[in-house]
Amino acid sequence: MKLVKGIALALGIFVAAVLIFAATRPDTLHVERSTNMKAPAEKIFPLISDFHNWGSWSPYEKRDPAMKKTYSGAPGGKGAVYEWAGNSDVGSGRMEITDVSAPSRIVIKLDFIAPFEGHNVAEFTMTPSGDATNVTWTMHGPTQYLGKVIGVFLNMDTMIGTDFEAGLANLKAQAER
Repeated sequence: MKLVKGIALALGIFVAAVLIFAATRPDTLHVERSTNMKAPAEKIFPLISDFHNWGSWSPYEKRDPAMKKTYSGAPGGKGAVYEWAGNSDVGSGRMEITDVSAPSRIVIKLDFIAPFEGHNVAEFTMTPSGDATNVTWTMHGPTQYLGKVIGVFLNMDTMIGTDFEAGLANLKAQAER
């Protein structure tokens, strides 16, 4: 009986410690990755600013080939909207391009619906660098308490950053063709 009480006490202390530690985690999420592409920004820009082109490079598109996609608003650029509903790997959500400075910057309002609700901003910047273009993919937004608890066990920068790295590699392959 003492052993059971001891295990329950230890478990309770562990859970309390995790919850307290999670409360000290940052209130914002920021993930950023960059790569150089041997292509002008004018060639890279439409691959990002037109959601119809994301299937050729987005790592999320490849995780669920049967994902339901809906396009609305402008055909590309500011006001373009992309909604998706997929399997547990991609969940569901909505993206809308809210600002564009062709061919150097695209800002996207990113709303996740499932498996967890989240509201972030994604940005792509393209900066000339000699005969190449440096492309940076950034996502930032508030972190809810549940996200902080998950962040105790999973490194969100590594998890999301790995996807960004794969997406940028795919984008580079498309742009350099």
